[in-house]
Amino acid sequence: MLYLASSSPRRRELLERVGIPFTCILSHGDESRPPELSPGELVQELARRKAFAAEKNPGPGDIILGADTLVALGDQVLGKPSSREEAFTMLSALSGKVHTVYTGCCLRMAEGSESFLSAAEVEFYPLSPEEIQAYIETGEPMDKAGAYGIQGKGCVLVKAIRGDYFTIVGLPVAEVIRRVRRLEAEGLPPVHISR
Repeated sequence: MLYLASSSPRRRELLERVGIPFTCILSHGDESRPPELSPGELVQELARRKAFAAEKNPGPGDIILGADTLVALGDQVLGKPSSREEAFTMLSALSGKVHTVYTGCCLRMAEGSESFLSAAEVEFYPLSPEEIQAYIETGEPMDKAGAYGIQGKGCVLVKAIRGDYFTIVGLPVAEVIRRVRRLEAEGLPPVHISR
């Protein structure tokens, strides 16, 4: 059985879209950010914490999936904005630039765990202060890393992407499936995927 240690509606939707049966479970992983970690290292560590803080221990054949996504402009990590002013600052910083979105995943089993990282680059159009303010007024930026959602109204900010679109949304679902299938081939009881 696959357990998703996340409350993200986007991650739930992606797993549902590809027909993977799963159950959502609560996880209260420590989200503090050790400053010595690079963005890629940090997002994998946060995913690992979520998988190991899940309110369930994996039994035989179980996989607990922890995932975390963050936006980085160079080495600067842009989390979820705490105010409209912070959202404005973030979006202004991203305007006309290329940034990287990282999603880290951890697959935790009774036999151990493995973590991996997926990264994609996103280029924004140059944005006027009026465009940024109009987007903030939609309310969408307030619960999104980097203050935007590419799968929603934030798509109008994006000029180009390089890499896996679903990494940007919050879960590199194709890679997750391939890793689950590999674990099955190595002896883990199968997680059935609808055809």
